[in-house]
Amino acid sequence: MPLRIALAQFDFPVGAIEANAAKIARLIAEARDVHRADLVLFPELALCGYLPEDLLLRPAFLADCERAIGELAATVTGIVAVVGWPQAVGTVVFNAASVLRDGGIECSYRKRELPNYAVFDERRYFSVDPDGEPCVFDVGGTAVGLVICEDLWFPEPLARTVAAGASLVIVPNASPFERDKTAQRDALLAQRVRETPVALAYLNVVGGQDELVFDGSSVLADADGTVHPNARAFEDHLLVAEFDTAAGKFRPTDWPAEVDESRESLAWRGIVRGIRDYCGKNGFEKVWLGTSGGVDSALVLALAVDALGAANVTGVRLPSRYTSDLSNDLAEIQARKLCVKLMTIPIEAPFGGYLAALAPAFAGQPLGVAEENLQSRSRGAILMALSNKFGGLLLTTGNKSEYAVGYATIYGDMCGGFAPVKDLYKTEVFALCRWRNGRGDGEVIPDAVIERPPSAELRENQTDQDSLPPYELLDAILLRYIDQEKSAADIVAEGFDPATVQRVLRLVKISEWKRRQAAPGPKLSRRAFGRERRYPISSGYRG
Repeated sequence: MPLRIALAQFDFPVGAIEANAAKIARLIAEARDVHRADLVLFPELALCGYLPEDLLLRPAFLADCERAIGELAATVTGIVAVVGWPQAVGTVVFNAASVLRDGGIECSYRKRELPNYAVFDERRYFSVDPDGEPCVFDVGGTAVGLVICEDLWFPEPLARTVAAGASLVIVPNASPFERDKTAQRDALLAQRVRETPVALAYLNVVGGQDELVFDGSSVLADADGTVHPNARAFEDHLLVAEFDTAAGKFRPTDWPAEVDESRESLAWRGIVRGIRDYCGKNGFEKVWLGTSGGVDSALVLALAVDALGAANVTGVRLPSRYTSDLSNDLAEIQARKLCVKLMTIPIEAPFGGYLAALAPAFAGQPLGVAEENLQSRSRGAILMALSNKFGGLLLTTGNKSEYAVGYATIYGDMCGGFAPVKDLYKTEVFALCRWRNGRGDGEVIPDAVIERPPSAELRENQTDQDSLPPYELLDAILLRYIDQEKSAADIVAEGFDPATVQRVLRLVKISEWKRRQAAPGPKLSRRAFGRERRYPISSGYRG
């Protein structure tokens, strides 16, 4: 008889220990009673969510996790369940996964390789057990091994597990989404199987957690190196497959496979999931955003509607003396296309009030950036007031290009609680808009929005290119400096104008203080602003 396994590709919110335990218990019952599974696997730290950060420094939190895993284990009968949780032993904490069977904890595995790069900070919280042994247990005559997430990126943990007798290795993960990472995972599984011929069942968590979004994309690899199609990204599923121990092969039986791994499709679904989960986990049912008739706010509006439904999204036009009729018209056209409520609140009165109040202090000074920023800050104050008065989360619409070079107003258009397109360069914003319009369900972002020259409209006839290089050039430099971490000399050597490179890099460096105060937004790239790219505000380094 083949071994039937279930992989719980679900969201397990951080800190929700009791709710997660209840969800795990329901899924164990479903795997056993509906799918007739012999084994059900849950993601890394599923009991407490990944990553609880400094909650792991609270003894009461760890004690609650220990109590919950014990109570959960007592309910497990007729199936084997593997559940991730933080295991405290005295003052030492391990990133563990326990095998639950027949009403108790049969054994536990402690993660050996603790990532401490990019968004990961596991060595702050967890220890490695120097006496840790491989974990291999029997399920219906099949020797099943267990390693956790980062362990798979090193050959030794898997090799030790197979040497201990495993013919199938299950791998619970909490691996955040990053562009092109799915292909890397598939290649890694194939490489590990070539090195150590053994079948692998790779389960990844799904859902948004602050700046991170987890894509799921769970995958199976046969012992001969065949990698099966990934499970559908960003969706919750109890995935089921049968494993032929003698052949070392899987047969997916309930496994919705991914059909579109394009960069735009994954980015869109990742941001939508990030918005939905950030709102849901923080008690927001609806959102607000300023709709300028520009491409950034148009994209965020469409994303928000896909995430929450049109009835829960309100766009706000905030025209000034410099706002064109075209901007107002385009915002209205899109709101109508999406069936979104649209409010209009002119900012002339508050802007004029600021100018009047500051007139004595500004006497004799020419008009400049201060006056431009007062318009943005008038808008920010109004949007925050609406959010405060009526409830709901304010979404900010800045993109990665703007945040990189400081082309955003602190306490103005940077106001808001979540920044959906914070990790998209401007050229990627345009590409995602075009992709969404071509998806087959109609034009949701007016073509005129995409085609018009970007402008903050804070003075007469203003365009972004008055202050910045063309976005194609700007983004090419930013990609090399931020994402690829190349030096100015490296970038110039690729044929970029030295003066332009120095100007862009200077803007990046002097804008760190703004980014430090920016709202969180979903990570999509290798080097997202926020917890992944952490540079000092005060720095004398000019390289």
